Amino acid sequence: MFAVENLKSDKPFLDALSGVKAERPPFWFMRQAGRYLPEYRELRAEKGGFLAMAMDLQTACEITMQPIRRFGMDAAIIFSDILTVPMALGQHLEFVEGEGPKLGELNVGALNYSNFSKLDPVYEVLENVKTALQVEGFNHTSLIGFSGAPWTVATYMVEGGSSRDFLKTKLMAYQDPQGFGALINMLVEATATYLINQINAGAEVVQIFDSWAGALDADGFKRWCVQPTRQIVEMVRAAHPHVPIIGFPKGAGYNYLAYAQNTGVTALGLDQHVPTDWAARALQSLMPVQGNLDPLALMAGGDVMALAVEKIKGDLSVGAFVFNLGHGIHKDTPVEHVEALVKMIKGE
Repeated sequence: MFAVENLKSDKPFLDALSGVKAERPPFWFMRQAGRYLPEYRELRAEKGGFLAMAMDLQTACEITMQPIRRFGMDAAIIFSDILTVPMALGQHLEFVEGEGPKLGELNVGALNYSNFSKLDPVYEVLENVKTALQVEGFNHTSLIGFSGAPWTVATYMVEGGSSRDFLKTKLMAYQDPQGFGALINMLVEATATYLINQINAGAEVVQIFDSWAGALDADGFKRWCVQPTRQIVEMVRAAHPHVPIIGFPKGAGYNYLAYAQNTGVTALGLDQHVPTDWAARALQSLMPVQGNLDPLALMAGGDVMALAVEKIKGDLSVGAFVFNLGHGIHKDTPVEHVEALVKMIKGE
């Protein structure tokens, strides 16, 4: 466990991560920049594919800023993707419309750092967003960088894309733990380097997304989720001791406790399946928490959303807390529902 210095600043998000309890929780939403926004869809129609936009300095900055201008979140998260790291290590990556990411055949022995400069545009976009926040008067808004966790990124690399059962990845971990361990070790080093460079470029907070942590049993969770994340945290903290690190082991269930106790993260992102009354007792007593409205409750809106918001605020406002979703905003979510959610969080 790790706590940053508990000092009040002009940035509510940073305050919450340092352990400050606020009358109104700071908020941001995973996938807050994206397809549910009409201004994003208009830009995508003009600019083309996802990866090209993420690596375009002006476009990625504009997309990152769109929800900040519209909703005034307390944090902006850089528009990018967790699979930029395997791309930079030499594995082919493309995003197929309607299908998602597709990665080329994996050869662990051929992965290397010779093309790691492919990530340079991400750092430049961070610098551009930092400037835009200042120029446009969003001085209270913090800037988040992020990466995927080694386990989650490895699933995409081994499976060649998204998966429901992670058959190839889990079999590799069981049958060839040495080979799978070599892949994880490379991802630990690459991810830590990536996050450090993002902080150097202006990120004030970083979040590690372990989106498929819930696919692991308890032993696998300790070996392939907790231990690699702890290594990354230690490496990042050696370079930037005071920068908060949020861990998000989606689907971890009861293993959230082991994650909170053993990774060294500053704060814990909760998915929508974590009971907030339990989280307040078991997790929030250890560190600030972030979450965890069901994205489909947001999509449904109305009384369903209002009741869920009040439950989350009621349970988690007893301590340091950042309001967020339990996962990313669904692309078909009405903008009006997001506007209503923001008003509920602010108590308007």
